[in-house]
This record gives sequence, C-alpha cells and structure tokens, in this order.
Amino acid sequence: MYPDVVELRSFYESPLGRVSARLIRRKLRHLWQDHRGLDILGLGYAIPYLGLFQEHARCNIALMPAAQGVIHWPRHVQTDTSTPPQRQGNLVALTDEQRLPLADDSMDRILLSHILENTENTRALLREVWRTLTPGGRLLVIVPNRLGFWARAERTPFGAGRPFSAQQLRLMLADSMLTPTRTACALTLPPYENRVLLKSMVFMEKSMEQWCRNFAGVLIVEAEKQIYAANPRRGLKQSLIPAIKTAQNLACDHD
Repeated sequence: MYPDVVELRSFYESPLGRVSARLIRRKLRHLWQDHRGLDILGLGYAIPYLGLFQEHARCNIALMPAAQGVIHWPRHVQTDTSTPPQRQGNLVALTDEQRLPLADDSMDRILLSHILENTENTRALLREVWRTLTPGGRLLVIVPNRLGFWARAERTPFGAGRPFSAQQLRLMLADSMLTPTRTACALTLPPYENRVLLKSMVFMEKSMEQWCRNFAGVLIVEAEKQIYAANPRRGLKQSLIPAIKTAQNLACDHD
C-alpha cells in the first residue's frame, strides 16, 4: 500500500525529512557523478533527489503511481528576491507503474524511490524499468533496509511497505536482467526528532557508516540493464539440421 503523496511531501518538508534527503543525496551524487546530457526518470516519489540532475541532464522527469497521487514539480522558482516565487513548467505525470507511458530504450537513468517496497507487483515494475532503460542504462533503487532502525519507524515513509535486505534486493534485480553493480547505504543513525540530534546525524553519518553499515536505514543499489542473445547462431542451427533429419529417418524405419 502506497503512502499518500501529501504525507510524503509533509515528511520531506519536516526537519527530519530535510536531513534524511540531504544524506541520501550525498550518496546519489557520488554514484551518478557523470550524468551530463542524459535522460533521467524518477519513479515513485523521487522529487527530493531529482534536483541533483536538473542542471546537466538533457531530460529530467518524474512519474508517480496512481495509488500514491501526484503533486506539481518543480513547485516554484525564485527569480528575484523582491518578487514572490513563480511556478515553473510541470515535469511530473501520474502513471500506472506496470505500464509506463515511455518508449522502449528511452531513458539512460532511472531512480526508484518509495515505490519498490510499496508496489503489489515488483516483477512487473522491474520489467517495465528494464524495457524503458537504454542498453547499458543504469538504475538506482532506494529502499528501506530490513535490519535498519528506520524500517520500524512508522512516522517516516521508510517505515511503510516491505523492507529488503541487500542480498534479497540484488537477487530480485538480477532476476529481472538488471545486473547489480554497486551498493551503498544511508541514514546510519535512528530517526531522531530533536533538532540537536538531527545536526549530529549530518556530522556523524560518515563515521558511523564504518560501524553500523548493516543497520543503516536505507539501502541504495545500482544496477545495469543487460541484453542477452536468445537466438542460436546460424552456423549452429545449420549443423543441427542433418542430425535432426537422420533421427527422423531412423524413427520412420523403426515404425
């Protein structure tokens, strides 16, 4: 069951949500440093992170599942401090996650956030992701860690849906012809509400990762789309024809 889009927006506008988004963006920035001129898609509720790619990506859009709801993004842009923020063109659409309104091989990068753990059909979603990615295109999945503190905190969206272990997520991706390439984690400290403790999350995240990596709140796995040849080679097919005919003749003689 999907969290409502209003609840997701409210969380990311809260002090805890802003800090958690900041820490996750650190990891995404490191994993996808080179994105200039690429077409990037965010699926689920990915808008807290898509701003990282807004400046250099050729195309940077978001699709949100119908069961979750949709909000306008970018919400506004501040052009002048003396005037109120002005709305910018919308880059978000509502969709069925099992039938994405995109052409085959059309996106270079896809970011999944707050969707894989909530969808009722993970296999259908990942097959659509595979179809939409270009050959060699890359996927980033952000999901709650089954062993982490955040998966047990229902006041955050990371406490909703089905959490994953790193091994479980890698096997699921590989089963959909998405080869895992790199794994990272974020939110190594519990989801504090106190503002003083929230500041400690920002400064202690890197050091705590060495000791609490397995218990981090969020797993981030990158995977690459693979193309496998299914048809036999022409030479092999031709070499099998005489053997097949011989077997058929022997069967007829036996009858």
